[in-house]
Amino acid sequence: MSAVKIFVPRDSAALAVGADEVAAALLSACKQRGFAIELIRNGSRGLFWLETLVEVETPLGRVAYGPVYAEDVAGLLDAGLLQGGEHPLHQGITEQIPFLALQERLTFRRMGITDPLSLADYEAHDGWAGLHKALALQGTAILGEVMHSGLRGRGGAAFPAGIKWKTVAGAQADQKYVVCNADEGDSGTYSDRMTMEGDPYMLIEGMVIAALAVGATQGYIYIRSEYPHAVATMREAIARATAAGFLGPRVLGSDHAFTLEVRKAAGSYVCGEETAMLESLEGKRGIVRAKPPLPAIEGLFGKPTVINNVITFASVPGILARGAQFYRDYGMGRSHGTLPFQLAGNVKHGGLVEKAFGLTLRELLYGFGGGTRSGRPIKAVQVGGPLGAYVPESQWDVPLDYEAYAAMGAVLGHGGIVVHDDTADMAQLARYAMEFCAIESCGKCTPCRIGSTRGVEVIDRITLGKNREQQVELLRDLCDTMVQGSLCAMGSMTPYPVLSALDHYPEDFGLTATADQTV
Repeated sequence: MSAVKIFVPRDSAALAVGADEVAAALLSACKQRGFAIELIRNGSRGLFWLETLVEVETPLGRVAYGPVYAEDVAGLLDAGLLQGGEHPLHQGITEQIPFLALQERLTFRRMGITDPLSLADYEAHDGWAGLHKALALQGTAILGEVMHSGLRGRGGAAFPAGIKWKTVAGAQADQKYVVCNADEGDSGTYSDRMTMEGDPYMLIEGMVIAALAVGATQGYIYIRSEYPHAVATMREAIARATAAGFLGPRVLGSDHAFTLEVRKAAGSYVCGEETAMLESLEGKRGIVRAKPPLPAIEGLFGKPTVINNVITFASVPGILARGAQFYRDYGMGRSHGTLPFQLAGNVKHGGLVEKAFGLTLRELLYGFGGGTRSGRPIKAVQVGGPLGAYVPESQWDVPLDYEAYAAMGAVLGHGGIVVHDDTADMAQLARYAMEFCAIESCGKCTPCRIGSTRGVEVIDRITLGKNREQQVELLRDLCDTMVQGSLCAMGSMTPYPVLSALDHYPEDFGLTATADQTV
C-alpha cells in the first residue's frame, strides 16, 4: 500500500502553536500503528485560527483538520485521519473552506500547497514559467509587461514598479543592483514572511526577472532579524536555485549573470524606508537619505538600484507567465491586481486574504474575519500599519483602493488590518503612535524627532483636561508640521492615526463631537 501524504506547516505561525510537536506525534503514532505515511512540511495556507492545520491527501482532494495539537493525534488516527474521516476538528476539503474559496490567489496560489524548498514542487506548479518567458524577451519588452500590468509597489508607497524599473534600466553604470526590502516591521503584517518561508523561489524568480529587465547582476534580500526562519529558508533556497542554474554567472545557460545574497537587518523600523535600508546594507547606521538623488539613479554603493518589497517582486513571475493583461484585469481604477490583506488584532478568523482591489473593509471584517474574537462590536480598524489611519464604521464600505483611501486621508500600505473592539481607548492608541515614532525615529529631521516627543506630551495634557481645546489646536498644528516637514514617511505619516482618532473618536479625548468640529 502506498504511503498517505500528510501535510504539516513549517510556517512560523504554525510553529508558534506546536506544529513541530504535531509532526513528531504523527510520525511516532503512525510508526507504532504500522501506518505508512509521507510527512510533508508545507507552507501555511494563512488560516491562522486553524493552525496547526493538518491536511491529508485523499482521492477527493486534500482534507483539512484544525486546530490540531499533539494530544489530538491519537484521536484523529482513531477517527480515520488517513482516510479523511469525520472528527470534531474536520474542516472538509481544504480548497472548499469559505475563507479560502472566496479568495483570488494569484501571488499566493502555491502557498500551503507545496514543500517550500522543493524545486520539483515549484516547477510542477508553474514555477519558473515567468523567467523562461523573460529570457526570451529583451529588457524593454519585460519592462513593457510590468508597466502594462499596472503593478504598483506593495510595500506601502504604491509607486508604479514599471516606472522605477525603467529609470534604473535607462541609467548608465558599470554595476546595477536589485534589492528586496523584507524588513516587514508594520504591526499585523506577515505576507512577506509567509512568502519567504512558504514560497521562496517565487521571490527569487521575481528578482531575477527584474535583473534581466534593468541589466543588474547582483541582488540582496534585506530580511529583518526577527525572522530567523525566513532567513534560513531564503538562504537554503538561494543555494539550491544557484546549484540548479537559476542563479549564477549564466542564468539557465543564458548570457545573463545574477547572484543573490541574504542580509540580516540590525533591527530598526525606519529601515523599512528604502534609503535607510540602503545605509544599513552598506554597513552604516540606518538613517534616511535626502532625495534626490533617487535610489534608481544613485542607490546601493552609489549605483542604480531597483528597490521593491517582497510582494512586489513575488507578483512579477505571474505577470510574465500569464501576461500583463491577465493581471491588469483584476482590481479597480488605478489599483490593478490583488493585495494580500492581513487580518490581525481582535479578530475571530485572523489570517491572510488575497483579493483584488475593490472589496470593502466590511467584507474583510465580517465575510472573512468573522467579527471580533472577543464577541464585542468592532470600534476601530487600523489599516496600513502603525502609521495608518483608524477607520471608523462610517467608512467601512469605501472600496479598498489606493486612491479611494488617499481621498479620505488613509492608506492601504502593506495591507495590514488590525481590529479593535469597543473597549479600545483611542486617545491612548493615538498617544502610542506618537510614542512609537519617538522611539523609532532615526533622528535626522526635527519634525519627526522632536514633533513626536512633543506629541506625546500634548496628548497627555488633552486627556488630563488641561486647556483641552487649545491643546487640541496645538496638536493639529504639530501634526501639520510633521506631515509637511518630515524627511520620510516615518514622521509624515505618524499624524494619520493621531488625527483619525481625534476626528472620529473625540469622546475618548474628553471632547464632544461638536467641540471637536469647532476646534
